[in-house]
Amino acid sequence: MNVRFGYGSPDKVRDVPKILRLAEQADRDGLDHVSLSDHPYVADLLDGYAGIGYLLGRTERLSAFVNVTNLPLRPAPVLARTASSLSALSGGRFVLGLGAGGAWDRITTMGVPELRPADAVEAFEEAMKLVRAMSDGGHPEPTKHYPIGDLAPAKVAAPLIWTGSNGPKSLAATGRQADGWIPGRAADWLSERYRWSRPIIDEAALSVGRKPSDVATIYNFPGAITASPVRRTRDEDGRWIGGSPAQWIEELTDAVLNHGAAGFTLFPTGPDAYDVQLARWGQEIAPAVRAAVG
Repeated sequence: MNVRFGYGSPDKVRDVPKILRLAEQADRDGLDHVSLSDHPYVADLLDGYAGIGYLLGRTERLSAFVNVTNLPLRPAPVLARTASSLSALSGGRFVLGLGAGGAWDRITTMGVPELRPADAVEAFEEAMKLVRAMSDGGHPEPTKHYPIGDLAPAKVAAPLIWTGSNGPKSLAATGRQADGWIPGRAADWLSERYRWSRPIIDEAALSVGRKPSDVATIYNFPGAITASPVRRTRDEDGRWIGGSPAQWIEELTDAVLNHGAAGFTLFPTGPDAYDVQLARWGQEIAPAVRAAVG
């Protein structure tokens, strides 16, 4: 069973030395992926695509993705060429994280007109199809939101597509098109959001002849990795807050074996230093869970 372990990187311009150090550490420790956010309207944040491109060049095994791409600010035909370029440059280590777009009050400050929710979801699904069509073996054709001309596909395999989708229509698009789903608002397998969302994905996958297992669930997972066990690993609302490596191993092993979890992207919280927690994640927790489920 291939369970993916990654982390969400710091992404402020002032954090560049730390960002590079953490990526090199994660690469040495055998982690699977690193992600950066995509908020180009925020001045002190790195551009997500510039950031992951650089990190892919500084590492050897680590995959990278934008968590998740702000599609209204990155038109799908151009995004497809960016994806094929990053895949070629990295030896296939690029993953396309994709969202339909949120925070329209911020997006429109970049000069992009706001889309109605239905149009945003249509563009989101068309984008997934277009990225694949503009990859090796595809045949790009114009769509409602992307009336492209005569374009040839790049001779590069299509990347995995992991979506951050929340509403019923975008969840259904994920089921029909995506390779992975990142539950919104850091929801986990015990949350109400997961319980009502995942069946929509599964039903949509079945409706087009896919298997529900074709869409992996990759969790954005915040929490503190502490040196010693804690009394409570979840808060009064049932959200995971963290614990010792042994407590994390028990929790994540159960998530994989009994709840179908396929991967985790750690966002460390708590007082211990980021690099200390990332070392516990890569050197203790990930290997133990892989062994337990493998």
